[in-house]
Amino acid sequence: MSRLTVLLPYSTLPSFASTLRQFTASPLVARVLVAHDGSADVREPKCEGLTSASLTSGATINAAIRKAKTDHLLMVTQSHELVMGASGLERLLGVADQTGASLVYSDLYEVKGGQRSEHPLIDYQIGSLRDGFDFGAMMLFSMKAVRAAVKKFGAIAKVERAGLYDLRLKVSVAHEVFHLPEPLYTKVESDLRKSGEKLFDYVDPRNRAVQIEMEKVVTQHLKHIGAYLKPAFAKVPKDTTDHPVEASVIIPVRNRERTIADAVNSVLKQKTAFPFNVIVVDNHSTDKTTSILADLAKRDPRVVHLVPERHDLAIGGCWNTAVLSPRCGRFAVQLDSDDIYSDDSTLQKVVGAFGQTNVAMVIGSYRLVNMQLEEIPPGLIDHKEWTPDNGRNNALRINGLGAPRAFRTGLLRQILLPNTSYGEDYAVALRLSRDYQIGRIYESVYLCRRWEGNTDAALSLEKANRNDLYKDRIRSIEVMARRRKNKRAGRR
Repeated sequence: MSRLTVLLPYSTLPSFASTLRQFTASPLVARVLVAHDGSADVREPKCEGLTSASLTSGATINAAIRKAKTDHLLMVTQSHELVMGASGLERLLGVADQTGASLVYSDLYEVKGGQRSEHPLIDYQIGSLRDGFDFGAMMLFSMKAVRAAVKKFGAIAKVERAGLYDLRLKVSVAHEVFHLPEPLYTKVESDLRKSGEKLFDYVDPRNRAVQIEMEKVVTQHLKHIGAYLKPAFAKVPKDTTDHPVEASVIIPVRNRERTIADAVNSVLKQKTAFPFNVIVVDNHSTDKTTSILADLAKRDPRVVHLVPERHDLAIGGCWNTAVLSPRCGRFAVQLDSDDIYSDDSTLQKVVGAFGQTNVAMVIGSYRLVNMQLEEIPPGLIDHKEWTPDNGRNNALRINGLGAPRAFRTGLLRQILLPNTSYGEDYAVALRLSRDYQIGRIYESVYLCRRWEGNTDAALSLEKANRNDLYKDRIRSIEVMARRRKNKRAGRR
């Protein structure tokens, strides 16, 4: 009856023993591989120690694959306290048998601060390429699918942290990854930070080596599925439109009376060798934002205060309103209503980057600060994972591309942004990078102010899931488009 091998990370938490015994007591489990750093002495029945520097290293994953002689391998990926639900393992295995999926994962219950609640996950799709995709704490792999994937694509890469990422991408090529929307177990959560506090973990400079590993893995995966783009770029078409100014800074805003004047004034202080304006799209604010902007526009003719006729515009729609305006300059440069430019040279640097290379878009770097402009961790966000040769491929793995963003207005008018308030900039950047080179500035030119009013400061799980699902959908569209692009090129 034993059909399951379990890979479980060792933990010094008191709850580890009870978590382990749930698996050793199950007749479905043939063996439990306890991954540890060499300091543990595990003598429980059915257990075998697996010395490992990292649970997700290539060496650990390859060893688990070799040792798993069962139909399935259950990867327990987190060292939290876990409690299996009634018949949870039976249900997970049953669904795996019925679907023939390469990987099955389920929803869960979560205990935070003593409160128990459901923790739903989202469905996997072809664009679910984020290395941080949330599978919960358990991933059930079909060993038949794993062996087929390893035979076709080779063993898991020799990496320290990206081994599990490599495995799930490889098994997803030819077999379905299946999400079961039933909570089959409970996890006692220890990371109680708000969503906004976790937002920048992946771009922490301390994680740079991990980012390089992940990039190598996703690049190989894109080659496997026909979505990899070689570093050959189309020439940016010449813009023959007569623009009123060289650059327009675009600020969509709704109800930001506390920060909007700072944002606009940081633009007006810019010193440039060309004329510019700032187009503020006031999306029917109900606080003092509108009167503040009216006063700024009265004082300085460079301030263009637009109130759209439509009432169904999200941030992307506000951007389109500005870009399509006859007041828009040759280059459209982003500034959020919460933020400010680092100094008076930002606009000159951003626009100057367009003249150095044949690029459709320029992305700068920014520094995280509080409302007193004091730096907060992780500090500088430079997105060095973007390289000229492979940036547009790696962009399908990460959740953002940096700020400030600037576009050639002529190109942006052809593509436009999705009318959403999340992922709209990411979508248009992916679309542009499919054909054109993207320029980068790796020094800080922008201050991103974190405060309680940020829209992503404390997202509900429902909203965070909706955002993640949407960005995965954007990536799915882009993967399919790039595959079609490659097929067309192959026919020529």
